[in-house]
Amino acid sequence: MNIIDFSLKLNGFPIKEAQNKLCEIQNISEQHYETYITKAKKDIVSFHLKNNPFYKSICKKEFSTWNELPVLTKSDLQAPLKERISNGYALKDVYVNKTSGSTGNPFYFAKDKFSHALTWSIIQNRFNWHDLYGKKQARFYGIPSETIPRLKERTKDFLSNRYRFNVFDLSDASFEKWIQKFKYTKFVYLNGYTTVLVAFANYLNAKNIVLKDLCPSLKACVVTSEMCFEEDKTAMNTAFGIPVVNEYGASELDLIAFQNTKNQWIINTESLFIEIVDDNNTPLPFGALGRIIVTSLYNKAHPFIRYELGDLGILKKIDSKTIILEKLDGRREDIIHLPSGKTAPGLSFYYVTKSVMKDTGAVKEIKVIQTSLNTFEIHYASDSELSEKQMDDVKNALYEYLEPDLEVIFHKFDQLKRSKSGKLKQFTSLILQ
Repeated sequence: MNIIDFSLKLNGFPIKEAQNKLCEIQNISEQHYETYITKAKKDIVSFHLKNNPFYKSICKKEFSTWNELPVLTKSDLQAPLKERISNGYALKDVYVNKTSGSTGNPFYFAKDKFSHALTWSIIQNRFNWHDLYGKKQARFYGIPSETIPRLKERTKDFLSNRYRFNVFDLSDASFEKWIQKFKYTKFVYLNGYTTVLVAFANYLNAKNIVLKDLCPSLKACVVTSEMCFEEDKTAMNTAFGIPVVNEYGASELDLIAFQNTKNQWIINTESLFIEIVDDNNTPLPFGALGRIIVTSLYNKAHPFIRYELGDLGILKKIDSKTIILEKLDGRREDIIHLPSGKTAPGLSFYYVTKSVMKDTGAVKEIKVIQTSLNTFEIHYASDSELSEKQMDDVKNALYEYLEPDLEVIFHKFDQLKRSKSGKLKQFTSLILQ
């Protein structure tokens, strides 16, 4: 058994049962697949209407068709997790995590252990399309600054056979250290934020360095969390000398889409039901651009039914089992430029918000605007003002993640302004505009 699977099993996640279930789903014939999806949708809705008072309170009116079910957003879920969890599930017995996501809407979520194990089974399946699962990973993600959460991430890195690079420093000196690490470590693939990997690729291209020449064991680069445009992919292909694989997911849900060896972005139809809807929440036909709505078919601990991610996309149907994400208009962060000359990804603020928020639902939305090299405005939507301690906690986190002596200004709003697409960008830099 793979060490990752073994560690999941030790923590009570039924990984073998989940792997068997995934195999069972994938063996359903194309002819019967729509029947499977229809039944899975009906079963999960029936379960939550019967066992989840929170979801039942949202479904205030009777419905006879799927399209009459409400579309959920993160703002609908701004309540303590204990009020949203299904009857029969205790917080100590489920997988619990928190996310602010790229849209800046912070909240806690839960997944029952089978659902989380199924997520990992799908990740294993997709990464094995490229022979990557369990192989040595160069990881380009952030990491919490607090001692215990940081130790947990380091432990997971060790168990998952990966080395985590410091993505909060994108300076030339830092890139040179990264290059040295690749010279002496047999990494099989890179995995991380698009903006970080593009910044590294641009540095390598400027130096006429191909990473695979330094590290021949490299096979692929998996990018996630932000949009990856063609010019980004070209820069990475050139700099790394390996294929670039696009991943699209949401921690509260699952792996949503993953690129196969034919460069097709394959939708996860095994554990999710994906819809594209218009502004009136009416489903759109394949080929039309609209809002991405996702239903988790197996999470019984917490309802994610017709849940809106805040992204726009286009789907293409190949057959009843195979759907392609043809276009994604979604999350791409700016780069933070600091007085010292240091740069960092805009997603740094994801870790700032995670490090200071509590499970109260008090702060509904957050976005950060950089107005000068040393000045950041934090806009937040809340029913009440942040306390002095809360503001100090945010400032201290910023100083720790980025650098000291930054000016931080807080502005409270009842509701934050969104872009024309309906998205709330977590970080915006005005200094280069």
